[in-house]
Amino acid sequence: MFLVGLSGGIASGKSTVVAVFRELGCAVIDADVIARQVVQPRFLAYQQIVHNFGSEILLESGEINREALGNIIFSHPEKRQLLNAITHPKIQKEMLKQIFKYFALGYRYVILDIPLLFETNTLTKFMKHTVLVYSDPQTQLSRLMKRNGLAQAEAEARIASQLPLDEKRKLADHVIDNSGDWESTRRQVLRLHSQLEDSLDFLLVRLVAVTAVAGIGGLVCFLFRHFLS
Repeated sequence: MFLVGLSGGIASGKSTVVAVFRELGCAVIDADVIARQVVQPRFLAYQQIVHNFGSEILLESGEINREALGNIIFSHPEKRQLLNAITHPKIQKEMLKQIFKYFALGYRYVILDIPLLFETNTLTKFMKHTVLVYSDPQTQLSRLMKRNGLAQAEAEARIASQLPLDEKRKLADHVIDNSGDWESTRRQVLRLHSQLEDSLDFLLVRLVAVTAVAGIGGLVCFLFRHFLS
């Protein structure tokens, strides 16, 4: 099994691409979903966030108001770094657990849906392949304005806060252009899925894993015999 990092930009259509991969039966680990889970009131990250950002970011239900928190970190980069320092280790730990689960289930590859894959650049070294969901600037802008009900200036500010898609494009191994219609995007996903399924990369990972397990097993047997003799 090998890892495929999938990313995009705001309103580039990454969710559309993920939906097609899921339809094909692919294993997808969504970092955004995990990020929402680890900040639930019963988790340590929740307590740390409330301690550092104050109770004004809470909803009446006691849960974190993601929009309020997002507005804070959008205008204060140092606050964004603090939030990342609190949440990222917890998110990565949960992602690792899910990766092992899919490895045990025998999947050839696992898609890691990570919005800031190219911005943080800490996880790309673990990816055998990286995929960018691209959209041309005008399409991205109009989609964001329509989806979020934003004025043009607001939408442009949101897009400008991220690494430009044209820059991410240079960093990705594969690009799915989602500027056109759904059928065009779907065809690109099907083509990429076929390439990844036909890849022999997963065999190398399996061989390394089996060798490691065999080595550990041999060591255990040696120690067992040694202490019994």
